[in-house]
Amino acid sequence: MRMVGWMTTAALLALPVMASAQTATPPANVRPDQLKFRDLYKELVEINTTLSVGSCTTAAEAMGARLKAAGYPDADIQIVVEPKHPREGSLVAILHGSDPKAKPMLLLAHIDVVEANRADWTRDPFKLIEENGYFFGRGTSDDKAQAAIWADSMVRLKQEGFKPRRDIKMALTCGEESEGYNGIEDLVKNHRALVDAEFALNEGADGLLDENDKPVVLEVQAGEKVYQDFTLTVTNPGGHSSRPGPDNAIYQLSAALDRIGAYRFPTRFNDATRGYFTVMQGRVPAETAAAMKALVANVEDPAALKVVTADPMWNSMLRTTCVATMVSAGHAPNALPQRATANVNCRILPGTPVEEVKARLTELAGDPAVAVTLAHESKPASPPPPLTPAIMGPINKEAAKLWPGVPIVPILLTGATDGVHTNAAGIPTYGVSGLFGGSDGDGIHGLNERIRVKSLYDGRDFLFGLIKDYAGGK
Repeated sequence: MRMVGWMTTAALLALPVMASAQTATPPANVRPDQLKFRDLYKELVEINTTLSVGSCTTAAEAMGARLKAAGYPDADIQIVVEPKHPREGSLVAILHGSDPKAKPMLLLAHIDVVEANRADWTRDPFKLIEENGYFFGRGTSDDKAQAAIWADSMVRLKQEGFKPRRDIKMALTCGEESEGYNGIEDLVKNHRALVDAEFALNEGADGLLDENDKPVVLEVQAGEKVYQDFTLTVTNPGGHSSRPGPDNAIYQLSAALDRIGAYRFPTRFNDATRGYFTVMQGRVPAETAAAMKALVANVEDPAALKVVTADPMWNSMLRTTCVATMVSAGHAPNALPQRATANVNCRILPGTPVEEVKARLTELAGDPAVAVTLAHESKPASPPPPLTPAIMGPINKEAAKLWPGVPIVPILLTGATDGVHTNAAGIPTYGVSGLFGGSDGDGIHGLNERIRVKSLYDGRDFLFGLIKDYAGGK
């Protein structure tokens, strides 16, 4: 899951969208080590890992074989397969550090991909095709780019004889793109020792290019909202429509939804959102900048909120949001409704208990006849990870080497990644990739998914340096 922060940043910078060209400037030179990486990346992209017919287990085994060939002993590589999900296996590997007191770091990425119908695509979605400065194929960006970089980095570190101070762990998992079994959720619950770490690096934030392929901002994600659906239900004995009574399930549900729709949850800051609105003050029109400045000083400033929350994405970054998305009612056109139900989808600020939101929806419904229940098992809630100097320092250092002068913008993810599981398990998880793309999202989750060749190679260099900085050693 990528591209959440791009659209807002693109809009406020008034950047043109580049959806139609699908042409980018290729790298001036391709190094031998980049060609080796391309081979690994190609192998991973061309293994179908869709839920319907693919196999993450096959992909995990293929990357595990790469690590073994680089010199990792069998004891440091594990393929974890839940028996009821034989095609949804994960790869976990470790490069041991020299200091047993130093807590490990975790490199996290998912290797499952969204479904792709060959008949709809211009090119075979499960063949890596390099064309017009892009790599095309399902998963070329989301998330096999970062997964391949992690696996390649583990290979390079081993082959270079790099001795980290802390353990470097890697988990390539399955299930991020679908409901049901989730690999990292299984690992933190049932195999915690394999992935336990002081912090983790994950997807969740990228970089934005302008219409001339120039980097504009680099995002760092710290925290994400929690996805939760609630079901509102009203039941009634019903009867003949020619004899309506004072109670009507549809009217009662509609009134409850009107009250919920009119409510605005309180605004709150965390490290990511406070940092975002601080950095962006220098990149927006004067009136908006003044509102952002006032908001950073007082997150409840009504005049500032009116300006900033007019943007739906900014509004979502600042507060929990709940919105009705589906309604079903009645059983016959000539009968009073016996049941009316609605789905209310909430995106909850990290650290806010799901039960707190449920209680507020019940209060807003304002009618004991309206039952508010969880539509599915609640996702874990956790506080957002702090953007400490220990985290931001290496990011600033490595970014300055490749993209000098490009601002680094912290964001709160309003969508979701596997970081929801690791954060909730007490492993602070940061979205950072160094992968720059266009404001149109480059086909992620859609047709003809792609990533710029230069962006992939630059992101690889950025992340490799970042791993070494965080790991210490030599």
